[in-house]
Amino acid sequence: MSSTIPVVICDDSNLARKQMARALSNWNVDITYAEHGLTALEAVRTGLGDVLFLDLNMPIMDGYQVLERIRSEDLPTMVIVVSGDIQPEAHDQVMALGALDFIKKPFTADQVADVLRRYGLLSELQDESEAMSTEEMVVKLPDYYQEIANVAMGRAGDRLARFLGAFVHHPVPVVKTITREEFEETLNISADWEKRIISQGFVGAGIAGEAMIALPPESFESVARILQLEYEQSTAFENELLMDLGNILIGAFLQTFARQLDIEFSCGIPVMLPAMKQLPSTAESWQETLSISIDYGLNEDRDSCELMLIFSEESLEPLRKLSTFF
Repeated sequence: MSSTIPVVICDDSNLARKQMARALSNWNVDITYAEHGLTALEAVRTGLGDVLFLDLNMPIMDGYQVLERIRSEDLPTMVIVVSGDIQPEAHDQVMALGALDFIKKPFTADQVADVLRRYGLLSELQDESEAMSTEEMVVKLPDYYQEIANVAMGRAGDRLARFLGAFVHHPVPVVKTITREEFEETLNISADWEKRIISQGFVGAGIAGEAMIALPPESFESVARILQLEYEQSTAFENELLMDLGNILIGAFLQTFARQLDIEFSCGIPVMLPAMKQLPSTAESWQETLSISIDYGLNEDRDSCELMLIFSEESLEPLRKLSTFF
């Protein structure tokens, strides 16, 4: 049997790292984990990463920057990008920067194995008794849904990029538990910033919530320019533009989010936020729930378009049950 091959798995998502580790669990590899690009580079420099599985959207140093640094330093590693960003331009960029291949999230163990065999990277299997145990796969609720959101973010971003005819910069999704006070403060801050917000309710499989799209005043003109529309400084024009963005982002995100959980959502009619009279919960005294926030960059100036989901408190238990790792 050949010697163990050092592999680095670089992803800010704890779940994504463990999913890739599970896909590699029967291969003769020695895995090092990295939460961002700087840690991955350090591992590669010290000989711990003959093969690097690299996410693109990460804090501190993203995947594009890692690829640029690997090329400039001529570091000895073979990079396979693993990302939910399915924009053709993202694929072209990473391949131009020297990536060996591109695996789209969500992935299967068979897809990973096909790539490894295609390039002759790994050929030896280890004893199945050494495979990762179920206990090692346990993750926290926000970690699980951050990766679900990451994949949904990529599909929605691709739909938005095609609509705008421009590259959309993907951030790191912020998935966390949020209190009622924090949510209300977020809405108040948005009002202070004069952001225009639309909200659309969704429900399915015991899960309910609101999906919101927010656009700051300075971004309306930029979006209109990208779409080659003559900007009209009117509430009607801006509301229509925001509704178009909302239909694209909310629909694509919820569809991909639900598909990964093998459920379906029914969606209500989008409304401007002032028309939403109550917070998204049947219990007016809710204290804490799960939120997802994604701040898309729409152009090179990265004018923002924020997508936020807030689930009802009653949705937490169904969300836990739908997680295959709880």
